[in-house]
Amino acid sequence: MATNTIRLHRVLRTSPDRLYRAFVEPRAFERWLPPFGFTGQVHSMEPVVGGTWRMSFTNFGTGHSHSFGGKYLELAPGQRIAYDATFDDPNLPGTMKTTVTLTPVSCGTEMSVVQEGVPDVIPAEMCYLGWQESLVALAQLVEPNIPG
Repeated sequence: MATNTIRLHRVLRTSPDRLYRAFVEPRAFERWLPPFGFTGQVHSMEPVVGGTWRMSFTNFGTGHSHSFGGKYLELAPGQRIAYDATFDDPNLPGTMKTTVTLTPVSCGTEMSVVQEGVPDVIPAEMCYLGWQESLVALAQLVEPNIPG
């Protein structure tokens, strides 16, 4: 089975700890991860190494959903997150691995995302587009510093 690897890089005006929380708090994860036009629901999340997570995306226009989940492979608060994911749909075979590295920089946090094992039936450009949209929503969640 052929797969793709997706690599993304962003600098966000926030702390590494705040970015880390966006990946391990269910309400935050379902808020920013779905690409535009989708809603997300976290069904379970146990953010410990070896713990599992499960969620679904629903197309707002059609109502069709797809679900996926996996386990946490590495968790270093404020530094690194690695998890795998498998789609429930047999037409999307294989297991993907996502690794997120967070590095403090003078204006916030440098974030590197590598997603390996993306099924070849998902065009790489569609995966990049989805991630770009997700990262816009992530910035909107973590960058505002609202007092109170």
